[in-house]
Formats: sequence, structure tokens, C-alpha cells
Amino acid sequence: MLNLCRILAARDGVTATVVVTEEWLGMLGGAAAAGVRLETIPNVVPSEHGRAGDMVGFVQAVYTRMEAPFERLLDRLALGALPPAAIVADTFVLPWAVGVGNRRGLPVCVLSPLSATMFSVHYHFDQLPTAADIADGGDPCLIGSYIPGLKSIRLSDLGPTHTNKNMLNLILEAYSHVRKAQCVIFTSFYELESNAMDALRRELPYPVFSAGPCIPYMALESAEHHAGAEEEEEEEEEEEPYMAWLDAQPVGSVLYVSLGSFLSVSPAQLDEIAIGLADSKVTFLWVLRGDTLRGGRDAGGGGGMVVPWTDQLKVLCHPSVGGFLTHSGMNSTLEAVHAGVPMLTLPIAFDQPIVARLVADEWRIGYGLRENGGDGGVVGREEIAAAARRLMDSDAAAAAEEAKEMRRRASLMREASRAAAQVGGSSYRDITSLINYISEFKNSNLFV
Repeated sequence: MLNLCRILAARDGVTATVVVTEEWLGMLGGAAAAGVRLETIPNVVPSEHGRAGDMVGFVQAVYTRMEAPFERLLDRLALGALPPAAIVADTFVLPWAVGVGNRRGLPVCVLSPLSATMFSVHYHFDQLPTAADIADGGDPCLIGSYIPGLKSIRLSDLGPTHTNKNMLNLILEAYSHVRKAQCVIFTSFYELESNAMDALRRELPYPVFSAGPCIPYMALESAEHHAGAEEEEEEEEEEEPYMAWLDAQPVGSVLYVSLGSFLSVSPAQLDEIAIGLADSKVTFLWVLRGDTLRGGRDAGGGGGMVVPWTDQLKVLCHPSVGGFLTHSGMNSTLEAVHAGVPMLTLPIAFDQPIVARLVADEWRIGYGLRENGGDGGVVGREEIAAAARRLMDSDAAAAAEEAKEMRRRASLMREASRAAAQVGGSSYRDITSLINYISEFKNSNLFV
């Protein structure tokens, strides 16, 4: 959301106000960026710390407790110098925002941080077979048989999240509101998901805008510019240890490993990853959050470096990084695409299996591990070690040729991602169209 706001606020005459809880304001710090300001509502939802333990409970709290304080804030800001011109709200977790906007005559733009492919699956969920059909993990049936614009996605990619009755009810409720919005914005970019976006543009009753990649590339470019301007200064900011370590590694030799900042793999899977990485003999940089760092450090061996946090896009764009073991979250995937780094996918839940399928079968810029899961869905150390060597181009000649082609495709995706955001690119044009569309309602402040 913040990345979208920075992209929008880079245009003349556009500002954005981001509404967060007081807890989140403390975590984000001061001003978000030029043209982007932060406003707060009270902490009416569970704390960010530990919320992954009860995802459904967290979403239900957002559904039922945030609307009233948000409306009170909206009343106050509506009296200011820049009253809101539109509301931009997350597709899944803020469905009530559509009703708020409709009552006040404000256009509501639903933002899909999920892929356009996943949005289409949710939007057309009533056209799919029953949950019993989806639960059959061996069912190879392609969703494209039911939903236009989807090529490689299978019914089995929807489990287990979409066979959870409580979660499915939340999805269906959210998309009943989505149908009443005034437009949808995707954090993806057109060239990455042209089939899904074209199909949605033919069917949806309102405009579809692709604004991606909505990743912090603007902040990275700004940091690189300032670093270049300050090269001759005697005192420079101390470099992060992991960046200095990356500087010392050969080009394309490091496998970057990060399985997200929210959900976690099981302890058994974590052990298999650690041992598999050690057995692969591949050099790795592994990001493990505080709740899992100890186990990973103990089992990870001496083949790499383990850290609790990184500036991920900066790492992926480093020349020593040649591969990415990822949970296939859409943000991480967009960053890998932007960096031109091929992926080894190990999805956990929700939209991640679908993104992993796109990476391996449709875009062909990575390999999937999920279907190699054994007992309890745990992917074994042997499979992980073999896949890491295969991705990093250290196996037989045939595998090396395959990896070369995959890297060529990843490089083409990188150029497409960067071109989309440049002046005249597909996302640049869509953002212009979005701003003009909102201006038809009222030429003022975007409200997020």
C-alpha cells in the first residue's frame, strides 16, 4: 500500500493519506514519503505481534471493529484543506470500505495485493467445483476450464486454505463487496499477467488498473543515487554486515532464502530446509525471523549466513545473488521478477500455491518444491538439496542448459517489470488513467 502511495504521490498534484493503527504508526516511524502522510485510528484489532497465530480471528476483528473509528477519522479529514477524493482499500480485509465510500459518494478503488490470477479465482469462486473436488490433491483439473484467462492453475492449488469453511466464508463475503466498488488496482503489472487482466477487463463492470510492480524500487533507486553522490565523502554510513558479506561472494553464487514475514513453515519443514541447504553445498543467505532464528542457525551448517532481517529488494538486486528460495508471496515474487532472479518455490498457504504455479509452469522462471512433499506435506532434505543445486546451475550439463534458459526468461521478465514503471510503460499509463478517473469524481486527495 505504501509503495502504491509513493508511486501515486510522485505525480504532480496527487497526495495520499494512509490510515494505520497507533501500533503501526509506531512501527512505521515518521512521515512515509513526500506527498504521503500517515493518520491513525486506535488499536482496535489484535497486535501485529503474534497475529499469524489466529488469521481468521484477526480478519474478523478488522471486519467488525475498524469501520466506526475509520468513519470518525473520515469525518474530521473531510473538513480539512484536502478532503478525500477516493478511498483505496484492500480487497480482502477491508470490504466494509466499499459501503463507507458508497454512502458518502466517494469512489472506492479496491487494491488487490494478490495476483490478478488469484483475484479472478476469488471473483469467480461460485463457478468452481465443490470443496470436496478441490480437496482432492491428485485432481489435475485446470481452473481455466471454469474461469477464462487462467492457463496453468489447478484445483489442487486451492488447498488447504480454500477448503477451510471459515476462511472461504470470509473470502466470499469480501468479494460480495468488491463487486460494488468503482475500480480495482493490481500491484502486479500487465506483462506479467496479461491473460488474467485481459479476461477481467472484458468482464468486470468497472475499470481495471495495473500499477505494479508495487515494490520499493523508488526507495532503492533513491538510495543508489544518494550513495553515488556521496562516494567522495570521507564518512559514509556503515554498511550492513550481510551486504559486505554479499560483496565478497562471486557473481550469481548466492541462494537467497526467505519464507516471508507472516506465516511460518512447520518445525519439521524448517529442519529439512536447514539440512538440505547444508547438504547442497550451495552458498546461501537465509533470513530467519526471531521466532525461528535459533533452530535455523543450529542446523544451517557453515555454507552461508543467517540473519533476522534484510532489505530484500536490495539483496535480490545484488550481483552475487543467483537464486531465491521463497514462500511465493506476491510481494516477494514481484521483487524477484524485478531483480531478474529465478526462484525455488515452497508455498505455505492462501495465494502462495497459485503464485508458485505461475512461477514454475507459466512464467517458467523457477522450480516448484510443493509437489515433492512427503508425509504431512514436508519436503525432504534430499529434494531441497537437489533443487538448490539445480537452481544454482551446479549439476549435470543438461540441468545447466535448463537453468541457462530459465535465467534468460527471468532477465526478460526483469526488463518488462522495469519498462512497465517507466514513462510510457503499461503501469505508468494505467496510473495516469487511474488519476484521471478519480479526478472525474473530485480533483483532490487520494485516501487510503
